Amino acid sequence: MKSVLVIGLGRFGKHMAMKMAELGNEVLAIDINEQRVNDILPYVDNAQIGNATNVQFIESLGVNNFDLCIVAIGQNFQSSLETAALLKESHAKFVLARATSDVQRKFLLRNGADRVVYIERESAEKLAIKYGSPNIFDYIELNPDYSIFEIRVPSAWVGKTILEKNIRSQYHVNILATKESENGAINPSPKPDHIFSSGETLIVIGRNDDVKKLPIK
Repeated sequence: MKSVLVIGLGRFGKHMAMKMAELGNEVLAIDINEQRVNDILPYVDNAQIGNATNVQFIESLGVNNFDLCIVAIGQNFQSSLETAALLKESHAKFVLARATSDVQRKFLLRNGADRVVYIERESAEKLAIKYGSPNIFDYIELNPDYSIFEIRVPSAWVGKTILEKNIRSQYHVNILATKESENGAINPSPKPDHIFSSGETLIVIGRNDDVKKLPIK
C-alpha cells in the first residue's frame, strides 16, 4: 500500500484518486472547490479543501510522508506549475504532474515534476499504434524506447519453434508469454521448443523500433 496525495479533482484527478484508492492505496485528495471535495469523499480515505499554491497549506500536508504526489490541476497551468514547485521544495518523494501540451510538459519537468503525463497525446499515440498497426493488438509503454506488445504470430512462424526462428538474436525481442486467442489462456515464459500456432498471440518486450520491424506475414 502506498500513501498518495492527489491535488486537483477534475475528471483526471477524480478518476486517478478513485482508482488509487480502489487499488488499496491510502489517498488524500485536495481541491479548492468544495463540491469536488464532497464528491470524492466517499471514495478516498480523506479529502480537504485547500489552495495548493499556498506555501503554508502545502507545508501543513506533510508532503514528504507521501510516496506519490499527483498534480492533476487541468485548467490553470500557473497553479499547476506553482504546486509542482512547492511540492518539490517541501521534499516530496515523487511528483507526477499532468500536462496538456508539450510546452507545459517542459516547464513542469524544469520546475519540480519527476514525471509528466500528457494524456491527450499519449492516448492518441496508443490508439494509433493499436489500431493502425496490422500486427499489434495492444501495448504498454515502459519508457519512450521500450514497451511490452501483444502481437499477431507472423504466418511464417507458424509451425516453427522459438529456437528455430532464433527470435531473440534475429529480431532483438523477448517473448514473455503466449496467449490463446479463443479463451485468453496465458502461457508464461514459453520454452525454446514451443511451436507457434495461428491460434495465439505473443506478449513480447523490446525496443519499439525492433517490434515494429517484425514480419507481418
